[in-house]
Amino acid sequence: MMKKTIETWERDRLRELAKRQLSYARSEVNQERIRQWYRHNDLQGDRPMIQLEMATFEQEIIPDRLKCTSPAARALEAQLYRNFLNLELFDDDRVVPDFYPMGYDTWFKLFDIDVHVENAEMDGHQSLGHHFIPAIEDLEEAYESGLIKPSSFGVDLERTEQRRQFVEETIGDILPVQMKMDCLYSVPTQMLVHIMSMEQMMFNMYDYPELFKKMMNQIADDTLAYYRMLEEKGLILPTTAFENVGQGTFAFTRELPGAETLKERPFTTSDVWGFMDSQETVGISPDMYEEFIYPCYKKISSQYGLLSYGCCEPVHPIWDRCVSKFENLRKVSISPWCDEEFMGEELRGSRVIYHRKPSPNFLGVDPVLNEEALREHFRATLKAARGCKLEFTQRDVYTLHNNIEKGRRYIQILREEIENCWQG
Repeated sequence: MMKKTIETWERDRLRELAKRQLSYARSEVNQERIRQWYRHNDLQGDRPMIQLEMATFEQEIIPDRLKCTSPAARALEAQLYRNFLNLELFDDDRVVPDFYPMGYDTWFKLFDIDVHVENAEMDGHQSLGHHFIPAIEDLEEAYESGLIKPSSFGVDLERTEQRRQFVEETIGDILPVQMKMDCLYSVPTQMLVHIMSMEQMMFNMYDYPELFKKMMNQIADDTLAYYRMLEEKGLILPTTAFENVGQGTFAFTRELPGAETLKERPFTTSDVWGFMDSQETVGISPDMYEEFIYPCYKKISSQYGLLSYGCCEPVHPIWDRCVSKFENLRKVSISPWCDEEFMGEELRGSRVIYHRKPSPNFLGVDPVLNEEALREHFRATLKAARGCKLEFTQRDVYTLHNNIEKGRRYIQILREEIENCWQG
């Protein structure tokens, strides 16, 4: 195992950032927000929770703050900033841990097929635009040629231990390293589109309906085999606190077993949060979703203790016949393309959290924040979701136009509208 080495001044800088994170973690505002997250996820909260995801525009925030030059130190420096910059810059409800979370290096490769991506360029630089080069086109030919094989998966414990030792030796006496696991994350149709174009996915559904169902069932079985491997190796860890739950929320709950239980017995998938979505199937009918997609999703999601479902896809067309039937559903994504009023009626008084994803256009398109239009946007949600347990996650913002204050003002406006308009 090769030991990572960094300069003394880099180590000193990382230790100062670790102390900064610890200070934020121990602050009363952070501790109160942790208490609020527990109440919220356990359906006892008294206000909507708020998070502004920084990952998609962090290129405007983090690089200019980095001082370290060696790759290992620079990567750790960036992650330390990610752990506390939301509280420092935007004052949303993203909370700061008093430890350094680290996950195991696990992997899952659908049908053991490599994913190939072609990225677009703009002005000589790689841009966000890209497309996936399909490995599967005709599904019948793929089966006949043996292209569809059992999926491969595993864990790299040596690499995990190398990373853990480096962080422990650098800042572990300030922020102890804790091995953590974010929610179990399964997005079958996304994985499928990465190796089979969306057009071909839809053609194959039509041309080979029984083969397509067979393939989706294999995806479910391969996923469950991967989960069994995680269980056998003791890699299923509690998701009851700072762990991420897709998309854009935290795991805090007292309804699932925590660290004390793990001391008594190994965990299974039924002890933890899971996440699923199917953005790639918005072009098919609810009937087709129910016939071709839902059985796979039901088979996988039934393994979880609690489920968060959905990303950008509108869930209202498939709510009655499919999504509402996930028995462990706790959060459902209400995207900008979703019928807010319909979902408010469906979720009012239920045990499912109305997880609103506001339009990213207000923050990410106009250089100057249109405050009145933004307030109207928020008010529409607060009205539609009255009587629901409500949460806001602002996602998919790719630029703040280098204006951090715009992000902070966004959060201030949302808090003001909640204060003035919310009827929980």
